[in-house]
This record gives sequence, C-alpha cells and structure tokens, in this order.
Amino acid sequence: MNSPKHVAIIMDGNGRWGIRKKKSRNYGHTQGVKVVEKIIEAAIYNKIKHLTLYTFSTENWKRPKKEILFLIYLLEKYVDEQFNRLAKKNVKLNIIGNINKFPNTLKKKLRKAEKITKKNYSIQINLALNYGSKEEIITAIKKLINSSSKVNEKNISKNLYTKDIPDPEILIRTGNRFRLSNFLLWQSSYTEIFFIKKLWPDFNKKDFQKIIVKFKSMRRNFGGIK
Repeated sequence: MNSPKHVAIIMDGNGRWGIRKKKSRNYGHTQGVKVVEKIIEAAIYNKIKHLTLYTFSTENWKRPKKEILFLIYLLEKYVDEQFNRLAKKNVKLNIIGNINKFPNTLKKKLRKAEKITKKNYSIQINLALNYGSKEEIITAIKKLINSSSKVNEKNISKNLYTKDIPDPEILIRTGNRFRLSNFLLWQSSYTEIFFIKKLWPDFNKKDFQKIIVKFKSMRRNFGGIK
C-alpha cells in the first residue's frame, strides 16, 4: 500500500463553472476557494505531508485585468480570513514561484504567513504563485552556470523552487483538460496523473479519496520491472 507524501493539484474550471451557473467567472473563483478548504482537510486526514496547489501561473497574466485583480483580491482575502484558522491545525504555508510581480501588501502578507507557520508540521501547503515550470528550470540552470557548478539532474533539482520538497506521487487536474499547463514539469517525470472531468468547484472529498485509494493499489516500477 503506497501512501503518498505529496499531492499536486491543477485546480481548473472555476471560470467555466461560474459561466455555467449563469453568473460570472469571478463567482466561480470564489466558490473554488471553498473547495480548497475541504481538500486541505482531506489531505490532512490522509496524512499527506505536502499539498501543492497551482494557484496563479505565469500565463495567467494574459487574462483580463479585471479578473487578475479579483484573483489577487481573493488570495489576499484568503490569507487574511482563513490562514490563521489553518495555522491552528498545524498547517505550514510555503510559496513557490516568483511573487515579486504581486502588490506589496499581498507579498508582505504571504511572507508573514510563511514566517508564522514555518514550524508547523502537520501538512505543508505549497501555493504556486506566478509559477511557471519552464521559467523555474531555466532559472535553476542559470544559477548553476553563474556558480560554475555542474549542470546535472541532482544540481538542477537542488535549485528549483521545490528543492526541499519530494516530487509529487500524485497530480490531479480537474476541468476535463488533459495537459500539465507548465506545472511541475521537472518534478512530475514519474508522477501518477489523474485527469478529472469535474470542474474544480464540483470536486469534493470523496473524489479526492477515490484517487488516494486508486493510487495505493498501483504498482510503481519507475521504468524497471518487478
């Protein structure tokens, strides 16, 4: 029985869900935040040590300015209203990505939340913010070249945003889309990927649990034969 230490999720479908409900894309994003809370609880229940959430990609800046501002507002609101509660559950927050492009108020709140929760150990929530895997890999290689270090697999891994995080055993993508969208490309070389038809606001704890149970029944050979 393989118990995953790290689950990564591409939370796709919020905007489409909002439109299907004859409301706005922003309404879908608001409902999507509520699902995050439930999935964090499910991950804690399953004793998963790392949960990485693709929250805002480097490509998301291409969206309409109004939607971008709302996503930033939602993130700041989440940190203000929810993270103290999660911190009491021994949750640790970790940011992966380049957050320099975000407003100073949000950056300060994120760094403060990281600092407050750094000793927590129940689960680590890795929020991927302004994250792009290609950019991450290029940045890691540049660091190696500048330091005259060998460019090899081990050294690249040491210079990624995820350097202290085990590679995900499970990657979930909701929204009935079958692609990785520049998310954890290096880290997912042997990850079991589950593409889910449901849009993110419809995803629930039962769906998550089914994936965990399915994973535990898998034989993982990593290219070998057992």
